[in-house]
Amino acid sequence: MLTKLINRFIRPYWSLLVGVLVFQLIATAASLSLPNLNARIIDNGVAMGDTGYILRNGAIMLAVSVVQAVSQVIAVYFGAKAAMSFGRDVRAAVFERTLSFSTRELNQFGAPSLITRTTNDVQQVQMLVLMTCIMMVSAPITMTGGVFMALREDLVLSWLILVAVVLLGSVIGVLIWRMTPLFQLNQVKIDTINRVVREQITGIRVIRAFTREPLERKRFDTANSDIMRLAFAIGTLFAVLFPFVMFVMNLGSVGVMWFGAMRVDAGDMQIGQLTAFLQYLMQILMSVMMSTMMLMMAPRAAVCANRIMEVLNTPSSVVPPAAPVTDLPEHGTVRFEDVEFAYPGAEAPVLSGLNFELRPGQTTAVVGSTGAGKSTLVNLIPRLFDVTAGRVLVDGVDVREIDPDLLWSRIGLVPQRPYLFGGTVKSNMAYGDPDASDEQIWQALQIAQAADFVAEMDGALNAAIAQGGANVSGGQRQRLSIARAVVKRPEIYVFDDAFSALDVATDARLRAALASHTRDAAVLIVAQRVSTIRQADQIVVLEHGRIVGVGGHDELLAGCETYREIVESQRSIEEAAA
Repeated sequence: MLTKLINRFIRPYWSLLVGVLVFQLIATAASLSLPNLNARIIDNGVAMGDTGYILRNGAIMLAVSVVQAVSQVIAVYFGAKAAMSFGRDVRAAVFERTLSFSTRELNQFGAPSLITRTTNDVQQVQMLVLMTCIMMVSAPITMTGGVFMALREDLVLSWLILVAVVLLGSVIGVLIWRMTPLFQLNQVKIDTINRVVREQITGIRVIRAFTREPLERKRFDTANSDIMRLAFAIGTLFAVLFPFVMFVMNLGSVGVMWFGAMRVDAGDMQIGQLTAFLQYLMQILMSVMMSTMMLMMAPRAAVCANRIMEVLNTPSSVVPPAAPVTDLPEHGTVRFEDVEFAYPGAEAPVLSGLNFELRPGQTTAVVGSTGAGKSTLVNLIPRLFDVTAGRVLVDGVDVREIDPDLLWSRIGLVPQRPYLFGGTVKSNMAYGDPDASDEQIWQALQIAQAADFVAEMDGALNAAIAQGGANVSGGQRQRLSIARAVVKRPEIYVFDDAFSALDVATDARLRAALASHTRDAAVLIVAQRVSTIRQADQIVVLEHGRIVGVGGHDELLAGCETYREIVESQRSIEEAAA
């Protein structure tokens, strides 16, 4: 998967990679020529007392060093540009794929895991690409060239190179084999701690309300300690690696000096050659170390690549139509025809046999006990889920055949859990209509009974809104979400329990203001309070995913046992509260 991911996204930057290869070759060739030049200076200049020779070859060494440095800088620049562009493209691809997911896939992966895959996982693969351009390209060239140049200096001492390389490579191979499963587990632990922190930050008020701080602190400590112990195990293997590398390098140096001194004493080798051979050995071992460090990065990057490709290769269960319909024959209508919906692997469908219609100028309410399938029904209209049987038609066309942008433009959805984005009141209203004027926004706020508290906020329409709307109350969040839908002026309004945080008086005023504004639109209201929906033109009663009653309030009171029980239970609660 790692190779597939890199090949898929690095292709546009082949020219940069060619530049990396060319300049790394120049830099490596320059680096390999320096020990030879140094040997000539020692043997032909210092030993002979020829100052002119020393100066001439010293100037050549200086020029070669400049070429090496400049080439290395250019190669690193090209490599960094390719790697950062690669990371940007992968992040964008994962983000785009995530946006295409239906609620089913989002629940399958989970928000913490998707965040980790988009950030940390991409960063690990990006770092592998960067280090490959910086080190891995030059390491094999240096190793091969170093062996060739060392053999040119002295063939007899070459067995020392073989012993050092085999010894170093064998031990590092064992360490990589041990590290691979640890890196795989590390990404899972990062997902876990992200999930714990996200839950605790999001639910901080619930934690404090139920005095669960000690339990949540212990839960975080457990996740934190798990990742610490795993990082310690990985760090221990790294701690074994570097002393061993230094031991092999120093042992190789001692071997070269020991056996080389014998050859110098016998007249078979010059001091300059011995110095050059020692430098080439160090270059070879350093290239082996760099290669193995890269190989140690590869297992973790491979795990991350698998997780990234898992997202990219997961198709959405909600697939855009191949030939989308862009001309809808009706306006403001929704029809459910024998609709059934079941989650994958579920024993029974959540919804089954639904048949009813929403018409322009008509308010339809859906009521039922908890778990009756009300929110699932709502999610079928904007196609957050696809039905498993039957059809949902919007403006006379199956939602699976409508262009997604056109479908969403016809619907104004206020979800059960209202969400506001970080920014201002005005920027949040712009989600409904980016071109809405201040006057239109104020009108929507008045309809949603939000104008008063927005006017009192510092900056009014430009007042700051924290992420998730954390700096406003639950009721204010709901009203701002309703205003956002009103600004859009859609043909179909869908309110999924959008009035639950409002007091009865505010609820009544808001519904009265909405009634005149949505006169030509179809309105669907999912609600728990009977007082919210008793004036609806038709009320659909759900029980265990099936329709058990359709009609007006009085009609259902007389003929629907389930609806009557809901009304009586709320009446009893109100009487008890009084």
